[in-house]
Amino acid sequence: MANAKIIQKKQEAVDVVAAKLASSPSTIVADYRGLNVAQVTELRKQLREAGVEFQVLKNSIVRRATEGTDYSALNDILSGPTAIAFSAEDAIAPAKILNDFAKKNDALKLKGGLVEGKVVDGDQVKALAELPSRDGLLSMLLSVLQAPVRNFALAVKAVAEKQEAQA
Repeated sequence: MANAKIIQKKQEAVDVVAAKLASSPSTIVADYRGLNVAQVTELRKQLREAGVEFQVLKNSIVRRATEGTDYSALNDILSGPTAIAFSAEDAIAPAKILNDFAKKNDALKLKGGLVEGKVVDGDQVKALAELPSRDGLLSMLLSVLQAPVRNFALAVKAVAEKQEAQA
């Protein structure tokens, strides 16, 4: 009877991980070997403030959660101690926080993850983390849209000043 209870608890854990993988727009897998308790605590604090859940999970549980899904390619990066950051809202937040933390602490390695349902490797996670924030991208777009109008206004002003100088 004890085996049945253990199997049921493990199955529940697999179901929870599978649900998080399916509902999370961004899931980042990292190797945390070499981080001390203070560093892990600081990392968890930064992630929690951004609404990101950070868990150390057994690779076997994650593998079972990805069986029969489009995420089975994630199994290739599941080796050694694995910590996973699940984001319920922002797809870029976990990548940014983990990448910034990895820059300061060489012990943290980004293995890869899932972004918008696609399996990505560590380099792609780093590239995603280097993207500007949504607000930054919107301001860049706005600047590009305003440029032609601004240039036209400057040209009209230059023509008007030239005509005034000639008059």
